[in-house]
Amino acid sequence: MRLSIQDVAKICHEANRAYCESIGDSTQLPWAAAPDWQKESAINGVEYHVKMGVSGPADSHENWLREKLNAGWKYGTVKDVEKKEHPCCVPYGELPLEQRAKDSIFVAIVRALEPLLTQV
Repeated sequence: MRLSIQDVAKICHEANRAYCESIGDSTQLPWAAAPDWQKESAINGVEYHVKMGVSGPADSHENWLREKLNAGWKYGTVKDVEKKEHPCCVPYGELPLEQRAKDSIFVAIVRALEPLLTQV
């Protein structure tokens, strides 16, 4: 079986959604209903790790943060898509452990599925 970058991004997104629900965050929509910007962010994350080779959870977050800041997002105590505010718009070292776990999960999935990618 071969997977595309989008396939891996979808798996990462759904794992993140399940993890978020386990910590009481039910704001994540299933991949099919997720907005395009969110899908593009997951795809960007997968592409980043494939391109970088050796990278870890902190790198994953910094890549995500760079993407968010470039798109006009800023820190806010609650995630607000309209205002482009997000509580994770901080350096990796300032994230609570349960938020750092999302980056670890993302990287682990990319690394596990990378050998199955059709385009590397």
